[in-house]
Amino acid sequence: MALDTLGTVPWAIKGELILNCNCTVFCPCVVSLGKHAPTEGYCQAWSGVRIDEGHYGDEDLSGLNVGLMLEIPGLMARGNWKAAAFIDERASEDAYAALVNIFSGKARGTTGLFGVLVSEFLGAERAPVIFETEGNARRLMVGKKIQGEVVPVPGHKGEDIVVTNTEYWMGPDITVATATKGRVRAFGRVWDFDGRSAEICQIDWKGPR
Repeated sequence: MALDTLGTVPWAIKGELILNCNCTVFCPCVVSLGKHAPTEGYCQAWSGVRIDEGHYGDEDLSGLNVGLMLEIPGLMARGNWKAAAFIDERASEDAYAALVNIFSGKARGTTGLFGVLVSEFLGAERAPVIFETEGNARRLMVGKKIQGEVVPVPGHKGEDIVVTNTEYWMGPDITVATATKGRVRAFGRVWDFDGRSAEICQIDWKGPR
């Protein structure tokens, strides 16, 4: 089932996603839906996904984590992305294959746009992918390759600033955040995005029905 190459297997993932990019202020892509360029003219980002509940066909994905690295040369909507995935080393062989299918876009559905926008999939590899929450901070650790922590930006009365009711592909409600640590050392990239834009999103993704 996990080796499906036609993108016909039903799948679903619920959990939380965090992302930190090189934008100096909150990512314009959320409200422009990729039609406005990133603040630096190009996008470099890392992301982490915590799967609270998930399946790919009959394969259970619950409790696994995934790390991602993204590189976009200009407008998000114009494609030509480069991407890499780090799959939780605890995943079974079938779960690993399933997650590669989902995060490469081959499984279609919510992440199917990766198959259209990513021109170069740099690779997928097993790694210790740790996603932790402490207070309002979320941390992603992928060995020495990604070391990240993001926290919500406080708004009125200290409550989180949330951009709601969007058509953004990740989910309709995006919590505005900032990175207290954002370091990537992978695939020849050396990035430091401490203090840059970040996002927190509750995800409810699914594939072919």
